[in-house]
Amino acid sequence: MRAALLALSFAGAVLATERAFIAPFSTMAPGELKAPWREVALSNIRPARFDIVAEEGATVLRARVEAAAGSAAHAVDSPPNAFLTWRWKVDRTVEAADMTRKAGDDFAARVYVFFDLPLDALSFTDRLRIRLARAIYGRDVPTAAICYVWDNRHAAGTMMPNPYTDRVRMVVLESGASRVGTWVVERRDLESDYRLAFAPPPDEQVPRVSGIAASTDTDQTGETVTAWFGDFRIESRP
Repeated sequence: MRAALLALSFAGAVLATERAFIAPFSTMAPGELKAPWREVALSNIRPARFDIVAEEGATVLRARVEAAAGSAAHAVDSPPNAFLTWRWKVDRTVEAADMTRKAGDDFAARVYVFFDLPLDALSFTDRLRIRLARAIYGRDVPTAAICYVWDNRHAAGTMMPNPYTDRVRMVVLESGASRVGTWVVERRDLESDYRLAFAPPPDEQVPRVSGIAASTDTDQTGETVTAWFGDFRIESRP
């Protein structure tokens, strides 16, 4: 369950401190990633390499993996009726990936958004799983997440549970090689995406956003990928 554990590790790091904004990479000096961003990896998986670099006239986050995985995580405290915007670029897709299988759960780039869903809103089984995760990774492991991915084969708009845990919903934003090597801008309505992903009752309030993580991983497939991420922004929805 390496991918699921890694996702939970991201979550625990994100929630370590509360932030009402997302620190921009564009204001950082080239070099190592600095707080309030935090690099996260598991001890039994080769870590990703994160650097702040100059890329095409801007300062951005670069993530490199070779049979490795990791995340750059940031705490957020935001109502869900907001847009998350960012831009990203990859040098290739993960050829052997397959998001329907545990053994294929690798992506050139991922962006996690974590939601603070109350435990009492979960099933008995899910409550037990979350309590176990919190016993291992800390009490602030969140209860729900959307993972936006740059996939290799599934059409943009595809949405499905993660093969390791249905508390994470996968959403394909980019797919295939047509835009590889090109900066792509994304803008997501977080409340709408949550309702599509988890299908809560129409009158049920969507939980607050508690954190994000930028990630790349090839620990399952052993491939080599470089991804770049521009600034992330939370924008209030009218």
